[in-house]
Amino acid sequence: MKDEFVLSIVISVIYLSLGFLLLHFGQIGFGVSFFVFLPFIIGYVSGTGTFKKASLWGHSIAIVVFFGLLIAGRLDGMVCVLMGLPLIVIAIAFGLAVKHIIKVFFLKNPSNQHIVKSTVLPFLLFWVIGVLETELNKDDVAINQVKSEIILPYSTLDVYNHIKAVDTLAAKKPFLMKLDLPVPQKCVLEDERVGGLRVIYFKRGKIVTRITELDPGKLLKMDVIDYQLTGNRWLEFKEAVYTFEMIRDYGCKMTRITTYASSLKPRFYWRTFEKIAIEQEHEFVFNNLKEDLKP
Repeated sequence: MKDEFVLSIVISVIYLSLGFLLLHFGQIGFGVSFFVFLPFIIGYVSGTGTFKKASLWGHSIAIVVFFGLLIAGRLDGMVCVLMGLPLIVIAIAFGLAVKHIIKVFFLKNPSNQHIVKSTVLPFLLFWVIGVLETELNKDDVAINQVKSEIILPYSTLDVYNHIKAVDTLAAKKPFLMKLDLPVPQKCVLEDERVGGLRVIYFKRGKIVTRITELDPGKLLKMDVIDYQLTGNRWLEFKEAVYTFEMIRDYGCKMTRITTYASSLKPRFYWRTFEKIAIEQEHEFVFNNLKEDLKP
């Protein structure tokens, strides 16, 4: 049992570390090979043929330690780690299950497996698949939109004037912002005209936008021209749009649309989490706007 515990920790830490290094130096991308195939081979290689608690505890400890070090070293954020964990854990469990089935039904002499074939070759296979996937999908970047709306009992011009520039954003933070989702601190409108810059400042970094369409009280449309937040190499903001519509007897309906590009795969999994994160950014801005509009 002790051997299984130590083996699962060693294999998990080594494979995750090597995989992250390949990712960090651009050898592979944020694709299925990294989020699915790598944890699958971790489970498969360290599988013992039986689902023993020692092995499962070893994987759990290794994952916690590895991602804890990434967060502590600011190589990745807690929100990104929490979003990716379910996918990684499921892939490891699937690898364990496949190894169990093979050992029970197909492998007659499991003790005769060569150490290189059983540990090194699977990682080399992951490396090759990761490089191929990255090369084949280097131009395959998903463009997505997230839209949020709010109705406020004020005129469209009042709402526009309070959102175009903000001295201090100090509203109640949604859940993910209480972890480490970037929190905007202020917004500076350098020039209120088409071609003018609007800069959103964060604790660590900023987002610079250029106004492409402007109709005060109706439309504020901007292209993102510079993005200096730490991490998030997989995401690129493209466009930010505010629209303002007067609804009789209710006030102004303001719509915020964020357009972004993402290289994370599989898309069916990551799209949901990206939407949640951006909606929480919208919610924070909306909460601050409601406070600023109060008499």
